[in-house]
Amino acid sequence: MKIAIIGAGAIGGYIGGMLAQAQAGGADLDVSLLARGAHLAAIQAQGLRIESKQASFTVRPRASDDPAALGPQDMLFITVKAPALPELAPRLKPLIGPETAWVTAMNGIPYWYFHGHAGPLAGHRLASCDPQGNIWRDLPPERAIGGVLWLPASVPEPGLIRRGNGNSVSLGEPDGSNSGRIEKLAAALRAAGVEAPLRPNIRQDIWHKLWGNLSFSPIAVLTHSTLAEMAGDAGTRAVARSMMLEAQAVGHALGINFPVDVDTRIEESAQIGMHKPSMLQDLEAGRPMEIEQITGVIAELGRLTGNPTPTIDLMLALVRRRAATLLQRK
Repeated sequence: MKIAIIGAGAIGGYIGGMLAQAQAGGADLDVSLLARGAHLAAIQAQGLRIESKQASFTVRPRASDDPAALGPQDMLFITVKAPALPELAPRLKPLIGPETAWVTAMNGIPYWYFHGHAGPLAGHRLASCDPQGNIWRDLPPERAIGGVLWLPASVPEPGLIRRGNGNSVSLGEPDGSNSGRIEKLAAALRAAGVEAPLRPNIRQDIWHKLWGNLSFSPIAVLTHSTLAEMAGDAGTRAVARSMMLEAQAVGHALGINFPVDVDTRIEESAQIGMHKPSMLQDLEAGRPMEIEQITGVIAELGRLTGNPTPTIDLMLALVRRRAATLLQRK
């Protein structure tokens, strides 16, 4: 199985590293990484180093910043930051053959969300996720597989991936089926030591993770706090709770059944510990933040379903201004 990791940063690098280790151990895999900059240079020169509480190792998968150098693949694991995907999508054509599928393992609501969706919004394209419709055109939604990541990771230095608590990638076909392609991918991940549960309703899993991200991520950007700090502070916890309740009403309008109550979901975030949400990591590194795909999309869905989101709208205005201020200073 030929698998290319599209965006081999913290999350993609970890998944690619685990798959590459399995390949080196004899698994029927051919793993490639699409990366860039100093991180790519370090991987090419010294290999990709993976560190976790369980193990540390170095692998040397094929890595490039040119999709054409990697060739057609069976599966793409797309883990780039969501703001980068509209521009990147047309560049991925050399990787796509007649049977190629892809996992959208990114934060937020995916561009394909309403493809095959029952209800009045079936086929709707979300402006927050795909402003010009480029992704829908270049990565046809019928090829997409849903992925939800539960494995916080970071890149302390180029070529090094450090994983925190959690080691799971939930997978699901948008139509809820257990297809051959998804079962084969899950088997490859499990053989590599990554948990890969198959979910019959991946949209519910997307919402379950997003429920925490849409609130704690913008709060982190404004307060420079970790998940444990935000959940443990009465003020920020109350703001997050209000945002999550607004989002829950939007989700219910779209047929989502949340498996836990809001306070339990907050505690799940707290248990991750002193981890900085990826949006804060991006802020500190001067990278574009996934504001629209994580929080802005909920405001958009609120308007589409007729559910007000006043706290979300307030936080969205503040974090958008924070991002604009950073751009003005560059």
